[in-house]
Amino acid sequence: MKREFNLSAGSHRNPSRRDFVKWSGGLAAGTALAGLSLPRVHAAEENTIRLALIGCGGRGNGAVANAFASPGGPVKLVAMADIHERRLAASHANLTKVDPQKVDVAPERRFVGFDAYKKAIDCLRPGDVALLTTRAAFRPLHLEYAVAKGVNVFFEKSFATDPVGVRRVLKAAEESEKKNLKIAAGTMCRHSKNRQELIKRIRDGAMGQIQLLRAYRSEHFGGLGRKPEGENEIYWQLRTIFHLFWVSAGLWSEADIHQIDEMCWIKDAWPVSAHGIGGRAANSTDCGQNLDSCCAEWTFADGTKAYYVMRNLANTHNEFSTYIHGSKCGAQFSGKIHAATTRLYKDQRFEADNLVWEAPPEPISPWQAEWDVFLDAIRQDRHHNEARQAAMSQAADIMGRAAIHMGRVITMDEVMASKFEWVPGGVDHLNENSPPPVVADANGRYPVPVPGQWVEV
Repeated sequence: MKREFNLSAGSHRNPSRRDFVKWSGGLAAGTALAGLSLPRVHAAEENTIRLALIGCGGRGNGAVANAFASPGGPVKLVAMADIHERRLAASHANLTKVDPQKVDVAPERRFVGFDAYKKAIDCLRPGDVALLTTRAAFRPLHLEYAVAKGVNVFFEKSFATDPVGVRRVLKAAEESEKKNLKIAAGTMCRHSKNRQELIKRIRDGAMGQIQLLRAYRSEHFGGLGRKPEGENEIYWQLRTIFHLFWVSAGLWSEADIHQIDEMCWIKDAWPVSAHGIGGRAANSTDCGQNLDSCCAEWTFADGTKAYYVMRNLANTHNEFSTYIHGSKCGAQFSGKIHAATTRLYKDQRFEADNLVWEAPPEPISPWQAEWDVFLDAIRQDRHHNEARQAAMSQAADIMGRAAIHMGRVITMDEVMASKFEWVPGGVDHLNENSPPPVVADANGRYPVPVPGQWVEV
């Protein structure tokens, strides 16, 4: 169940990141301004973990609120970065309402522009945390810089948009391990107590051999309209959230990577191949690149199958859940909006009168739980590095997406060897004056995958 979010101070123990999207996700782009580079901030309390927020949208604001609410504090937000001045200002105002005592971001530590991430991270010391919550296109670049600077990292999904980006994250993961950095990934469901309990029961043999995994997310996300006249193309594309592949890896990744990660976690393995199918409704007016109906099937090394169904159409059946079929019985692993709906059944019938076990409601959200674990790991200097797991889940996601878009079986070996990039040479030098990575046609519509012709691996 989605939690209501109260912006008053002291009332934010259980916010989900989705709550912040409601009030911060729709801000229009502002004028990009150049930020000023400043020396590191020195906190009065030596045990305070300082935070730098890079990407001031709903997910970033929600992550900061989770950090504020964690018993692993004290924490303090000391730097912010975004490419839009207006979004940064709105974020600062709202986070100050959440807890004014934990926001200490003077104007000279509010950085705007494509290089703002560097200036914000440069305000941190070892032991502090950089929150990487911009569009996924920039995630590998920002992670590399944070790791090079020796700071701990929270980085949101999606973790990369293409195979080259995945390998950059994997390399940064290796470097972070060498430096004993703590890396938390936005796959928050792995910190759900109910899911962990069901995983334990599965490992103890309660379900027998896992034979099939299936997941669904069918709801109406909407499409992309035509770019307004006179708006900067790069800024417009970066505002589209999940409608363009180079920006965010597309709706398939933004909406579905959590459940793909869940299935890999249940199997305790990564799939070796995938194939799939997808299409668009004949009356679609969407200017974005996403297909509106998709299904992928992954195969693991032992032959186990996992499949995922996604649909983005109004007035159709809605479902948001993950299921497991074992040789002994079936189970539900998760429910709507990542609810910890975990249940074991007597056989393969998922009916109320067939229950064996059902977990109680969780006391805190998985978004909060991941921050509690992360900050505790920093305090206790306990190993905590989710970067490789995040990268490999992203690789499985990309493998399924490519199989759907290209219309053929795609292997993990192909993904890990592929040199494909949505932006040739990467986004490292991208700015508001760069040529757009993707170009719309005369009707304002961006290219859509055509199986048999499309290439993205």
